[in-house]
Amino acid sequence: MLTKNIETALNKQIRIEAESSQTYLAMACWAEVSGLEGIAQFMFTQSDEERAHMLKLIKYVNERGGHALVSELKAPTTTYGTFKEMFEALYKHEIFVSDSINELVHITFSEKDYATHNFLQWYVAEQIEEEATAKSILDKINLIGDDKGGLYLFDRDIQQAAITAAIPKV
Repeated sequence: MLTKNIETALNKQIRIEAESSQTYLAMACWAEVSGLEGIAQFMFTQSDEERAHMLKLIKYVNERGGHALVSELKAPTTTYGTFKEMFEALYKHEIFVSDSINELVHITFSEKDYATHNFLQWYVAEQIEEEATAKSILDKINLIGDDKGGLYLFDRDIQQAAITAAIPKV
């Protein structure tokens, strides 16, 4: 059984995951209309992944005797000056999500809710991966600089990464 404090904190994280999905969806739309098909596909895949993270939390809250809440979401940014600005925003957002997960883990530890603490370890590991991916992408973008040929290859490479990520892991 979840305490009210932990249920509230988990519902806050549900909202953050939902907003993350919307953020990636808005980035996908911007990339697609900007002719960056590979980046768009990557962002659509990321949006789906964030929604799956949200659903995993919802199921957990409901199964532990709480009530998962679907709340109003903050509208995401819908345009960017450059694809680099978009990925910088993505990286900052992933750091924000990591901080939120870490705070949630801290609350569960403080309240001695070890089941929820254990459940959240998957999110901790996932955020390490998400931040590393975002940082790696930014590093590649910085290598490309203003090279249009490099952007074309980057767009194709990230599209391939999105296709690979969409293949179910066995």
